[in-house]
Amino acid sequence: MKKRVLSMALICAMAAASLSACGGGSGTETTAATEAETTKAAEADTTAAPDTAADTTAAAGEQTTLKWSVWDINLTTYYEPLIKEFEAKNPGVKIEMVDLGSTDYQTVLATELTGSGSNFDIVTVKDVPGYATLVNKGVLEPLDSYVAKDSVDLGQYKGITDQIKIDDKLYELPFRNDFWVLFYNKDIFDQAGIDYPTNDMTFEQYDELARSITVDTPGQEVYGAHYHTWRSAVQLFGILDGKHTIIDGTYDFLQPYYELVLAQQEDGVCQDYATLKTSGLHYSGAFAQGNIGMMNMGTWYISTLIDKIKTGEYADISNWGIAKYPHAEGVEPGSTLATITALAIPTSSANKDLAWEFVKFVTGAEGAEILASTGTIPAIMTDQVAELVSATAGYPTDAESKDALNTSNLYLEMPVHPKSSEMEIVLNEAHDAVMTGSKSVDDGIAEMNEKIGAILAE
Repeated sequence: MKKRVLSMALICAMAAASLSACGGGSGTETTAATEAETTKAAEADTTAAPDTAADTTAAAGEQTTLKWSVWDINLTTYYEPLIKEFEAKNPGVKIEMVDLGSTDYQTVLATELTGSGSNFDIVTVKDVPGYATLVNKGVLEPLDSYVAKDSVDLGQYKGITDQIKIDDKLYELPFRNDFWVLFYNKDIFDQAGIDYPTNDMTFEQYDELARSITVDTPGQEVYGAHYHTWRSAVQLFGILDGKHTIIDGTYDFLQPYYELVLAQQEDGVCQDYATLKTSGLHYSGAFAQGNIGMMNMGTWYISTLIDKIKTGEYADISNWGIAKYPHAEGVEPGSTLATITALAIPTSSANKDLAWEFVKFVTGAEGAEILASTGTIPAIMTDQVAELVSATAGYPTDAESKDALNTSNLYLEMPVHPKSSEMEIVLNEAHDAVMTGSKSVDDGIAEMNEKIGAILAE
């Protein structure tokens, strides 16, 4: 299957701005849980201009409240400044956030939007499978007529919007564009007398480094590595060579990465997957405990980490850095995985024109500057945004940590595909079975090959 690779223009833009940091937190986290694809609803007509007569507008002396679906309000630093600035520019509009939770956000959102009681005006779309599901259900408003009306330059997204069109229509605009890096605790390396991770490590070197800093003394355990329970934390190692995608239909290329992580788990280099799954331990809480040497995670975590250290909540992880993702032999250093977070307008919104104004603001240059000021990497970059990102207080000042954000190849975690939600379910189930030991690596991969092959053949 043809691979979905982000354009070089996007890579250059991200690299130029990459001196700071969003699924899950995200910030944006990439979740594993998504709904199965349902029968596609009739698509809305995008040829006509938006119907302003049906919209509730903020006339003089009146106030309109727009409801915005989000997750992790208490962990995300950019919500309030975005809202504050937008409300200041639009005194007749009030933005009300509704937290749907992080774990099953996309599933809950889909349920809300297909129910009779939904009254959201703006929704945050967390991942590509969730986006495809919502479009298939016919609950998102096409944005093409709004984009045309306001002459929005889609070129500022450096090719991203071309990759998220479905049937040549655009139903969301990205406001964040994050990629995966390796976070590490400098104190652990200092105490062990071992050099920090570099920006050019093979998986073999990474594994050796993780084992070298592991301490198994009861009560004083130090884990050389940590893998959150998302399948992304393991499976996506396999697409860094640019030869595969997660929707290929055959998954034998994942075997060495599962074997690496399972061997680390068996040897106590990382925490037990089943225990993490049962306890529901959030990756931010795990890293904040100060006993994890390295953790692969998205740049969305940077802003949360900076903020929590500043407030004193994270007292055991104040001395941290980041490195580029490890890579297979022959793969260019700086190859990593990209994920976007986007905004969309539900078809059920009674305030579509006002909702569009908010979407346009957050996903545009003004919103990008606000995101950058919180240490978050926005979907678009200007010179001013780049300066704000690089000057974020609390970001590591060492040259290696800054250079870690200069990427070479960015690959979408999950390319847009009409059956991505169905494939996501299979991949999640197989990942869970392999990581808990209920299936062998061989059997888990065979299950992926068989079930996803059948989905693609339908």
